[in-house]
Amino acid sequence: MSWKLNSDRPIYAQIIEEIQLRIVSGEYRAGQRMPSVRELAAEAEVNPNTMQKALAEMEQKGLLYSQRTSGRFVTEDQTMIEEIKNTLAKEQIVTFVENMRQLGFNSEDILAQVRNIVKEEQ
Repeated sequence: MSWKLNSDRPIYAQIIEEIQLRIVSGEYRAGQRMPSVRELAAEAEVNPNTMQKALAEMEQKGLLYSQRTSGRFVTEDQTMIEEIKNTLAKEQIVTFVENMRQLGFNSEDILAQVRNIVKEEQ
């Protein structure tokens, strides 16, 4: 998965969002050892200090944890991972609904559009 970072918001915040996405999608599994700061920074093409800041914040929130000589690991707290997944989903839905309302759709129209798309994909 490529890193999609841009200059409209703080890079470290975008890194946090990207790593959260990778965790909830299963790319980084619960209990899995994270790549090193240098590896992640090189992959994302960011300064290692920026990556360190993002990882430290995630560790402070409990999504990652450190083991002295072994590195950082993804939390094994499935409840926390599910909460993050639901929060990210809600943010996407709110943005989608706001955009649809700007296009002139009401709630029933939005739901009908979603139902149609879901049916088409089945």
